Amino acid sequence: MRDNIYCVFCVLLTLALAALGMRYVTELWIFSFFFSLQLQISLIVLVGILLCLLVKRGVYVWILLAVCLALIGHSLWMKREFVASPLPAEAIANAPRLRILSFNILNDNVENAGKIADMIQGSQADVVYIMEANPLFGELDRLGETYPYRIGCGIETPTCDLMMLSKHPIRAGRYDELSDLRADRFAEIEIEVAGRKISLLAAHVSKPYFDDYHSIEMDNLILGLNDAKGSVILAGDFNSDSIAPDMQRFLRRSGLRKVGPEPATWPVEAGVAGIAIDHIFIGKEFAPLSLKRLDESYGSNHFGLVADVALIGEAEPDN
Repeated sequence: MRDNIYCVFCVLLTLALAALGMRYVTELWIFSFFFSLQLQISLIVLVGILLCLLVKRGVYVWILLAVCLALIGHSLWMKREFVASPLPAEAIANAPRLRILSFNILNDNVENAGKIADMIQGSQADVVYIMEANPLFGELDRLGETYPYRIGCGIETPTCDLMMLSKHPIRAGRYDELSDLRADRFAEIEIEVAGRKISLLAAHVSKPYFDDYHSIEMDNLILGLNDAKGSVILAGDFNSDSIAPDMQRFLRRSGLRKVGPEPATWPVEAGVAGIAIDHIFIGKEFAPLSLKRLDESYGSNHFGLVADVALIGEAEPDN
């Protein structure tokens, strides 16, 4: 009986580890669920291995333990790999500061629209990224008192899905498609802070289990970045953890970095055990100050993010 239990445990644990290990062989979208959950699933497998060791301490289960610990270690390393290094306080003491708020508020979250608008107005953010913005359509006049400049919800696009609000005048704004799956899921505005040109890009990337669309859209984001002028900040709902293979490739190619260790943002019910699928990425012209998750979800299935950054270096002359 003990041998049978041991055998069943080993088979199940092997299958789980094999699914996680597929990232090192292929980026096939069928395994995308495992890519973003590599750390969480590995920890669950670790518990299973420890239980298996209580049943029988065979050689095979020790091999599984070694593989599992390697996956956990790699997951933790990937989560830290692209975090921007902070600068000494004296190096950024007089640098211009910028606060970014990014939040997927959930398309049918109409009953909490007033609370979300209150939160946005009190956030002290310079620029606000809103995904699935339709619930805020009735709050636009009120939001305009604090954020007189925007694109979205009738400006530059007929849709009220991806919206950007700014306290700074928008010098240019545009929308584009990341793929043929959904329209206007990419936006860019250009503002000026302390005489510096800043390109703020927003993206709402398709879920990774829609065929290869997620990888295609991440590759297309690179093209959008190539067209951006000045210092770059990219934020939004990427529907994938930064440890997923296509996210890793994107960060390597783009040169963008995370503002800090990323908190889990989805699903809200999972708390700290969830996945960081919402991101704020910065270019080399920015120094990270802080990255925090909103204390409440305000009825959304996501938590929002607030990032503070400092603008460093010298302004580049206009060509």
